[in-house]
Amino acid sequence: MALSLPPGITPPEVAFLCEMELVTIIPRQRLEGLRLLGGPTPPLIPPQRTPLPLWLALLLKRQNRANILPPPWLSSSSLDAILQHEISTLEFSDPPPVPRNSTTSISISPPFHPSATADAPEDALPYHWLELSTLLLEAASDDIPSADHVRRLLRDLREVRMAKIRAGVEVLEGGREIKMNGVGGMEVSEGRAFIAGVVDGLRRLGVGRETSRREREGERELGMGGEDEDDVEY
Repeated sequence: MALSLPPGITPPEVAFLCEMELVTIIPRQRLEGLRLLGGPTPPLIPPQRTPLPLWLALLLKRQNRANILPPPWLSSSSLDAILQHEISTLEFSDPPPVPRNSTTSISISPPFHPSATADAPEDALPYHWLELSTLLLEAASDDIPSADHVRRLLRDLREVRMAKIRAGVEVLEGGREIKMNGVGGMEVSEGRAFIAGVVDGLRRLGVGRETSRREREGERELGMGGEDEDDVEY
């Protein structure tokens, strides 16, 4: 018997995809480049900054072979500014701008643009902001200034944004649309069950209303037909 899987991508799968994001490291020792499925990595030469996939950067960090430079948005000052913006408006903060290829004009998506490297914008949360910050705080908290304060700000930011998602879903009951621009991957995955439940409930409610309307119209037509028969017999 096959097991039923939940629809969409689960939180562990989102966290796994997040490890493809590029981050910036400062190597502590020389290492040759590696040939990976996603392409070769540059050789590591201290103290040159080098972009690497997050999973490889975490491995080198655990082996004390490199330090990880946190992205600019993962600082107490940037997170505090983003939090104040989230509190002051009903919309989510804007995501980082997506660069375009100058020759083909095709949009480039993560991990192919620097949304988590040392060159990332400091006033925008990337798509994998929640899971990426969690992984960095677990494995490289000593590389993040004021790590405890950053944790508190991330917790407050997560609560504010989840409250916005719940409030936005309630708007669907009035038949209006909601704007979800800027919502992160983990937030979508965690809120999927709640959002899907609300949408399914609204769908069933709409079907029930439609069925009731048809029944009333049928009864009205039968009533009018009965009146016509009485008139003929009279």
